Amino acid sequence: MLKNIPSILTPELLKVMMEMGHGDELVLADGNYPRFGHPGRVIRCDGHGIPELLDSIMRFFPLDAYVENPTILMEVVPGDPYVPVIWDVYREIIGRYEKDGARELAIPRFDFYKRAQDAYAVVTTSESALYANIILKKGVIA
Repeated sequence: MLKNIPSILTPELLKVMMEMGHGDELVLADGNYPRFGHPGRVIRCDGHGIPELLDSIMRFFPLDAYVENPTILMEVVPGDPYVPVIWDVYREIIGRYEKDGARELAIPRFDFYKRAQDAYAVVTTSESALYANIILKKGVIA
């Protein structure tokens, strides 16, 4: 055990976050996320939602200041009336840790899956909100 490390951050997740370099991407996937969207490295955080995990990650994880959109969301499928209110929760959480906020971009579902396949890692969760998937691009400590 270490002091001041949130228990939701598993040893494997901490290791991956430390290994990642500038520009590497980390996917936080909801409970509906398909297997074909995963890269080779998958970290399981069963029983947890994305907001609580995101809050713990953002304490240590700088977003890339050199790109316009270091936060990528999965766009709502055209014709689906669902409004992902969880995105506002993400904005609030990220805003606590990043002076410029989330600076997010929503991309189409299959573009999201393709991008996620190239991510450094995917963290699977039990998040039940729809369109809750999020990609974080790692920045540098200035």
